[in-house]
Amino acid sequence: MRKKTERGRKLNKKKVGQALLLLIIIILAICILYSTINLLIQPSDVFVIENGKIYDEETNIGYVIRDEQLVSSDEYQNGIVTIKPEGAKVAKGASIFRYCSPNEEKLEAQISELDKEIQKAIDGQNISIYSTDIQLLEKQIEEKLELLQNTNELEEIAEYKSEISSYMIKKAKIAGELSPSGSYINKLINQRSEYEQQLNSGQKYISAPMSGIVSYKVDGYEEKLTVDNIDSITKDTLNSVKTKTGQLISSSSEQGKVVNNFYCYIATVLSSDNAMSAKEGDTVKLRLSNNNEIPAEIVKISEFTDGEAIVFFRITQDVEYLISYRKISIDVIWWDATGLKVPNSSIIHEENKDYVIRSRTGYTDKILIKIKRQNEDYAIIENYTTQELREMGYSTNEITSMKSISLYDEIVLKP
Repeated sequence: MRKKTERGRKLNKKKVGQALLLLIIIILAICILYSTINLLIQPSDVFVIENGKIYDEETNIGYVIRDEQLVSSDEYQNGIVTIKPEGAKVAKGASIFRYCSPNEEKLEAQISELDKEIQKAIDGQNISIYSTDIQLLEKQIEEKLELLQNTNELEEIAEYKSEISSYMIKKAKIAGELSPSGSYINKLINQRSEYEQQLNSGQKYISAPMSGIVSYKVDGYEEKLTVDNIDSITKDTLNSVKTKTGQLISSSSEQGKVVNNFYCYIATVLSSDNAMSAKEGDTVKLRLSNNNEIPAEIVKISEFTDGEAIVFFRITQDVEYLISYRKISIDVIWWDATGLKVPNSSIIHEENKDYVIRSRTGYTDKILIKIKRQNEDYAIIENYTTQELREMGYSTNEITSMKSISLYDEIVLKP
């Protein structure tokens, strides 16, 4: 009886052990299955290290402030004729454009008709065969006409037309002297001269007050936003600019201006910590609306009120591009860095040191790194030099056994 009881107990223990083993196997299987499913749904995140660039930047509205001078006259009612086109370089004192005289179209039409009558009168005399002077003038006229047809430069067109007109008058005068009907030709010439005098007397030429770039893009802020009065420019001054951000300045049909093409200022109102700690003379970069990143020097910081400051940047690149704008969107790049770029979520901070976990062929290594630069999302990292590691207290053996990070390594995100 006692033996049966002991046998029963052993049997029960065996069954319990088997049941426990089976339960453990089931639990392990469930865990493995859960991990496998979880891995399939959301695999372990890794990041491949590549060379990249990071910035500490902020976006704001920039106001373009130029060294520019308006050129105009009260005699704009009849419109202007450009001598120098938009964007042309001009020397001080050179003619930029002219204002039209009253009845200019009518006078030009009358002169054109007289030119035809004069030529018709000359052709009717058949005197070119015995006048070498007329033959020479006709050759010069043909040369200028050919040059006129092959140019789009307004200044050259005006010059060639003037020379052709001069040659035709000379030709007509010679023909008048040689022709029996010279008095009629001279009468036509005198009439033409009278019309031409009326035309020229009403034309007013405008000269460049300084050397620079000619522009007809006038918005009315040329005398309010200048490089000479930045000390008086306030936030209210900038807010009073009603131009839309990124809007092109329209061309004027009444006046023009000459712009210094070597530099201009961009003013912006900032409230960031970088702006508050910036100093005059600091150099940063600006990313303009054309995506160009250009160097900029801080020439003035004013109005440290309500946590804001007006920062004036001086630039020497893309000045001509900005002539078309007064108000643009800019990115102020306080600093940038290039190198091995990694997400901040991959970096472990322990005991004032930084590490990443490298995954390679199924194995992981914890690697010490140095952070060169870091913004909110990414960091540029590199390996410590041997000298730096020694200064940090590592022995030669420790340094020799250390692993380093390199391009295209895979590191674990959120380790």
